[in-house]
Amino acid sequence: MKPRLVTICLISLAIGTVDRPGVANAQGDSWLPDRRREQFQGDSGYAIFPYVFDLPGIGVGYGVLGAVNNIGGTYMDAAGTFFEGDVSGQAFGVESIHLIPKTLILDIGGASISHVTFQSYSQRGMHTDKDDYTEAELSDMLGISTRLTATFLDRRLEAFVAYYGSQARLTSLRDNEGKLIVQTVGASTEWSDTDVIGARLDLTDDYMDPRRGVRFEPSLWWSPPRADAADFFFVDASVSAYVPIGKRSTWAFNYLRSDAYVMEKGETDPIRVAEQAGLDYSESADPREREYVDNIVAGNTYGNATSLGGVSRLRSYPETRYRGAHTEFFGTELRWNLTDEMKPFDLFFIKDVRTAVQLAPFYEIGSVVDQSGDLWSTSRSTYGVGLRVVTASGLIYRFDLAGGNEGFQPSIFFQYPWEL
Repeated sequence: MKPRLVTICLISLAIGTVDRPGVANAQGDSWLPDRRREQFQGDSGYAIFPYVFDLPGIGVGYGVLGAVNNIGGTYMDAAGTFFEGDVSGQAFGVESIHLIPKTLILDIGGASISHVTFQSYSQRGMHTDKDDYTEAELSDMLGISTRLTATFLDRRLEAFVAYYGSQARLTSLRDNEGKLIVQTVGASTEWSDTDVIGARLDLTDDYMDPRRGVRFEPSLWWSPPRADAADFFFVDASVSAYVPIGKRSTWAFNYLRSDAYVMEKGETDPIRVAEQAGLDYSESADPREREYVDNIVAGNTYGNATSLGGVSRLRSYPETRYRGAHTEFFGTELRWNLTDEMKPFDLFFIKDVRTAVQLAPFYEIGSVVDQSGDLWSTSRSTYGVGLRVVTASGLIYRFDLAGGNEGFQPSIFFQYPWEL
């Protein structure tokens, strides 16, 4: 049975007419669970602490994070961090700025990164081996993001628009052991834009920590043409189902389909593409330079859909490990709530209200290709377990240990998977 059919079966369970123990529904409409609590929580909290990170495909390092939630009796949150190591920079964001209380919400953020290294695999899709990559060193990275959300009916229906802008410059390519292959010459720094429009239909019992119901989120992402890049857009359709287990736990499922559509191809002459990247595509060039350029040409030909790998989907693989024009993904995890309470805690460097501690075994599988007819001809899977602390202020502290055919990968993040 393919993942999309499994998802349809689980959705029917999540919204079925049989009442589940421990789930209140005063109206008797079991297909539309009542909200368990107020959807705009006003509990304040803060955190400031040093941390270390080990991000798949990016590297290791350390930093300091500070965050304040529900500032001054409002719903506004602010967070900032600086970090050093294999990636160096700083980031800051302000979320939940209520332009119209509980109706129109603005999020803004930005980041500046002086240097970072990404793993660039020899080809797109899923036919590369674990060590079949070069390291692409980027510098002069800037990024900004804004999102405006209109929310109605106790956050059951939302529409949003967003903008993401970024720039970077390729400085060098290294092999998978860090040895220099080529230092770029004359590489350009270009600004790229992404415009997003989307919606969310939330038929669950809680917006932040759902335990019953279904959630559907379609979105369209458009990258306007720049320089010699393709003019394309991609469409994501994400469906999540939550089946209650006992009085306080849930079995969560997610299905994602992402497809890119090219309106006008970008530059497909590899020599021209190589010149823009400061690389060489001649017969005497290192084959790994040519592979890097070929990936850019493929993106200019087919476009890019949502990738797999990193902290959200296929968590045992590096960030953007699998890229292509078409993606299909299925994930499931059992969110076993060890506690279910409203317990304030104040540890000097962190203050909040703990609502749950979860243990979450999970399994994920996905496929990424450039030709949609090839989906599931090759796939990769991930399994593992996570530990989460859910707080009333809106933060979810998440530690995952994920395994797959390329080994195990730990990750620390501040949101449920599948929500990015």
